[in-house]
Amino acid sequence: MTKDYYDTLGINKDSSKEEIKKAYKKLAKKYHPDLNPDSGSSEKIKEINEAYSVLSDDNKRSNYDRFGSSDEQFSGFQGQQGFNEDIFSDIFGSFFGGNPYARQRGPKGGSDLKYELNIEFKEAAFGTKKKISINKLNKCDECNGTGSEDGKQANCGTCHGSGQVGRQFRTPFGIVQHATTCPKCSGKGKIIENKCDECNGHGRKKENKTITVTIPAGVDNGSTLRVLNEGESGEQGAPSGHLYVEIHVRPHKLFERDGNDVLLDYPISFPQAALGDEIKVPTLENDIKMKIPPGTQTHTIFRLRGKGFPYLDGYGNGDQMVRIIVKTPTKLSSKQKENLEKFAKDSKEELKIEKGFFGKVKDVLMD
Repeated sequence: MTKDYYDTLGINKDSSKEEIKKAYKKLAKKYHPDLNPDSGSSEKIKEINEAYSVLSDDNKRSNYDRFGSSDEQFSGFQGQQGFNEDIFSDIFGSFFGGNPYARQRGPKGGSDLKYELNIEFKEAAFGTKKKISINKLNKCDECNGTGSEDGKQANCGTCHGSGQVGRQFRTPFGIVQHATTCPKCSGKGKIIENKCDECNGHGRKKENKTITVTIPAGVDNGSTLRVLNEGESGEQGAPSGHLYVEIHVRPHKLFERDGNDVLLDYPISFPQAALGDEIKVPTLENDIKMKIPPGTQTHTIFRLRGKGFPYLDGYGNGDQMVRIIVKTPTKLSSKQKENLEKFAKDSKEELKIEKGFFGKVKDVLMD
């Protein structure tokens, strides 16, 4: 059955080479297995790759436009990984650490690691240092990460040091050379003759390591800190990965965070609110005195400047917001009731206002 390569790439027959390349890039990103894990994505990539390998070549495109194609005629191209490596590197190099179809060369870098760390509210405010323990692949101290007992390596006899082995495919347009990673040395080009007994020639071994993590003052819940080169060690001297520490801040029994500000609910009595008072307010650092003016209403907020969380850039602090909660007494002695009744009689004007207000509410409800 004849394949329509133009339809595969979603382009017209008069499309330019730039338009063909643009369409190919778009589809390659869409159906790449790392972005599209569907079971059919691999086959789709092969079809897209096959179509581009023909239409991007002037001679092959000319023959295709004149004579068409069949599965038998173009089977040499279908599913072969050697095509379009440059464009795949261009598309995926920055996203996936390299071309998934390209040949591997040299030792691989170490993997990044993630660790979730719980800290206290005040530790987030003032910063701290925490020791964490991680089980990971570390460089073998016995061979200094080389994997060799004597530090010597020899050229691989299979690929002769190139890291690649070649295969040839016959197509209607000639012989196609396809290079793959050498299975003997895994693309390194070198083999270890005298393997280190401690790591069995890998240059790395699993072990527990204690790492000190510096928590900056002002760090927020959910923040991620990067600790350079504390991920897993790379193969045979390749760079180590990084350690990413995700911070989880435990809630505080008194304080609540809002950005770099701190919120605190402070209960006072009715006499304190009516007459005014001086109270002792806890802050993140210490207790300070604060004046309550006479006639303070419940939910009045007072601002204590500079008593919040420090900014991560090191310039200044947020504020502490103190919200006053006036507590209404629930149990009164006979003497207290008597005094409140006398207070109510002495406040006839205020009481009339209150009665007028509730009278209006009652009228609305009764309508």
